[in-house]
Amino acid sequence: MQKSRIAALAAILLAGTAPLFAQAQPPHSAATAASGSGHAAFGDWGVDLSARDLSIQPGDDFWRYANNSWFRNNPIPPDETSWGGFTSLRNDVERQVKAIVDTAAQASDPVSQRVAAMYASWMDEAGIEARGTAPLRPYLDRINAAQSRDDLVRLFATPGFPSPLGVGITPNPGDPTHYAAGASQGGLGMPNRDYYLNPGAQFDAYRAAYRTYVATIFRLAGYSEPEARADRVIALEHAIAEAHWTPEQSRDVARSINPMTPAQLAALAPEFNWPLWLQGEGLSGVNTIIVRQTTAIQAEGRLFASTPVQTWKDWLAFQFVSNNAEFLPRAFDQANFQFFSHTLRGTEQQRERWKRGLAVVNRTLGEDVGQLYVARYFPEESQRQMTEMVGNLRASLGERLRANQWMDDATRQAAIAKLDAFDPRVGFPVHWIDYSSMQVDPHDLLGNMMRAQQFQHNLQLSRLPNPVDRTLWGMTPQTVNAYYSPLTNQITFPAAILQPPFFDPNADPAVNYGAIGAVIGHEMGHGFDDQGSRFDGSGRLRNWWSEEANSRFQALVTRLGAQYDTYEPVPGLHIRGRQTMGENIGDLGGIEVAYGAYRRYVAQHGEPPVLNGLTGDQRFFLAFAQVWRSQQRPDALRQQVLTDPHSPAEFRVNGVVRNVDAWYRAFNIQPGNRLYLPPDQRVHIW
Repeated sequence: MQKSRIAALAAILLAGTAPLFAQAQPPHSAATAASGSGHAAFGDWGVDLSARDLSIQPGDDFWRYANNSWFRNNPIPPDETSWGGFTSLRNDVERQVKAIVDTAAQASDPVSQRVAAMYASWMDEAGIEARGTAPLRPYLDRINAAQSRDDLVRLFATPGFPSPLGVGITPNPGDPTHYAAGASQGGLGMPNRDYYLNPGAQFDAYRAAYRTYVATIFRLAGYSEPEARADRVIALEHAIAEAHWTPEQSRDVARSINPMTPAQLAALAPEFNWPLWLQGEGLSGVNTIIVRQTTAIQAEGRLFASTPVQTWKDWLAFQFVSNNAEFLPRAFDQANFQFFSHTLRGTEQQRERWKRGLAVVNRTLGEDVGQLYVARYFPEESQRQMTEMVGNLRASLGERLRANQWMDDATRQAAIAKLDAFDPRVGFPVHWIDYSSMQVDPHDLLGNMMRAQQFQHNLQLSRLPNPVDRTLWGMTPQTVNAYYSPLTNQITFPAAILQPPFFDPNADPAVNYGAIGAVIGHEMGHGFDDQGSRFDGSGRLRNWWSEEANSRFQALVTRLGAQYDTYEPVPGLHIRGRQTMGENIGDLGGIEVAYGAYRRYVAQHGEPPVLNGLTGDQRFFLAFAQVWRSQQRPDALRQQVLTDPHSPAEFRVNGVVRNVDAWYRAFNIQPGNRLYLPPDQRVHIW
C-alpha cells in the first residue's frame, strides 16, 4: 500500500531510523547472568559462538570473524531479500502477531473484530479473483473524467490517489510545538532518480523491465495501446528524475527546510493551482509551508504545464493501479512482485500470503494490533530494564560531552542541555489511536485500503489546529526498529525490538550493552549527527554552535565520510559517505557511548570473568557484530547503496570498530591487520 502522503509529510524531517538494541542488569556477575530466571537465547550467555569463523583474524574482517560460519549455514530464504538478526527477529514477531490475528475473530471486543475483518479481506483470495477489476473502476473513472489541469490537481490532493508532489503536515522546524504544511518532490515509480539516469547494462536492464511492467499494468487494467502509454509515462518520469535532488542533497536540512507562505510557494511553482491543491488537502488555512527540494518542485511545476493532460492521466492511472496491485487479482500482484521484488531486489519467490496479510493489518490498523501485542508479549520487567539502560547510556554520553576536547564551553553546555532534554519512550505509546470511525469490510480489500488512507489523512488534519502531540509514535510496538525524532528530541524503542538478539534479560551484561546498548547510543547519537545537531533541545532548527566548534565538527565529519567513500559493497558502486553520514555517525557514537556505559557497569560491579576464553570487552564487541549479521541479494544491496541512508551491514561493523580504540585493545589489533588504522587516522566524534 502506498504510504499516506499526509502521514509521510509528517515524517519528512524525522530522519534517523535504524534497526537494533540494551539493559542494565541488577548487581550480579557475568558468570551467573544466564542462570537466573532462564537461559540466554544464544549459547550460554547470549552470543552464538558457533557463528564465528576462527580462520579469519578479527583485525582483518571483524564482521566475518563474528558471523561467517553462520552465513555459510544460513542461506537467504527464497522469499527474502536478506537474512540475518533483524530479519530473523522480524519473522519471530510475525509468528507472534499471527497468533493474535488467528484468535481475533473469536474475540468480541471491537479492536479484535477490526483486526480480524481487515485480515479476512486480504485472505479472501477467491473473492478478489471473482471481483476482478471491478473494484478499480470507480477510481479509474475519476481519472478518465479529468479534463483540465485543475481536475488533475483535485486528484493529486485526494487521499489514495498518486501525486507528483508530497503535500501534508509536519511539525514546524521553526516552532516544533506547532504543525505546518509541507511540500516535497515525488512522482517516480522506480526507487529513485539513479534508476532512470545511471548508465550501465544493469540499469538498462532495470529500465527495460520497468517498461514491460508499466505496459503490463495498463494491459491488465484494460487500457488500449499499453506500450505507447508506457512510453509516455516513462518519458515523464525520466524528466521528473532529472529534476529530483539526490539523497545527499535532500538530507541537508540547511537546504531542504525552506519556510514559505502560500503566496511564496505559488511564486516558486505557479503552474500548480496551489489554493485549489491546499483546499483539497484540507490545508487552505495554513500560513506556513515547509518546502523541501525547491528547484525540483519548481521544475515539476514546469513539467506539469508542458506535459499533455492525457499523459498525466496515464501517469495517474498507472501509478494508482501499481500502488494497489497487491490488493487486486493475482495477475496484478504477480506483475508487481516480478518487477519490484524479483527484478529490483533479487527475491526468488513471493512471501506466503498470511505473512503479507499481517503486514497489511500492521500498516492499516497498527496500533490496534499494538494494543493486543503489548498485552501478550511485552513484560513490564523488559520495560524497567530497558529504561534503566537508557539512563546509563545517557550518563555515558554526558561524560563524553563533558570530556570533549574539540568543543568550546558554550557549545558543550548547549549539547549537554540538549541531552538533558532527551525524551526516551520504551515499549508502547501512552495513548492509542482510535480506529472506530474506519469502516472495515471483510469482503472489500481495495476499499479498505482507500478508507485506511482517508482515515490517516483525516487523523493528521484533526491534529493540525492543535499543538504537536509529543505522545504520538511514528512506529507501532510490533515494529522491529527504533528511531530518533529531531523535531521532538525523542528516542523511541518499540516493544518488538526488545527481544533476542538485541535484548535478552538472561544474557551476559556485556552482550546487552554491545547489542541493544549500541542501538540506544545510536539513536541518541542522531541528536548530534551532521543534521540532527542543527536542532536544539526543544526540536527547533537553530544554530547553537560556535564557529570554531562547528568547524572542528565538520572536519571530523568529512574525515569519516572519506572513509566510507572508499568502501565498495557492489563492484563499481561505492558507499556515498554524505548520503549515509547521519547513520554512520550514529553507529560510531553509539558503540562508543555503549562501551562507556558498559565500563560504568563494570566499575560498579567488578571486572567480569573470562567466559569461553572471551573477556567482557570481547563479548561486548562480538554482540555488536552479531546483531548486524546479514547477507543480502546483490540487487537489493545495490538498491540500498543507491537509496538508503544506512550503510550496508558489513560496514556498520567493520567501518565502525576500526575507529574504536577499545576494540583494538580487546582483540590486540596490530599494524598489518587489514582493518588497522593508525591512531591519528581514527575518527572520534562523540
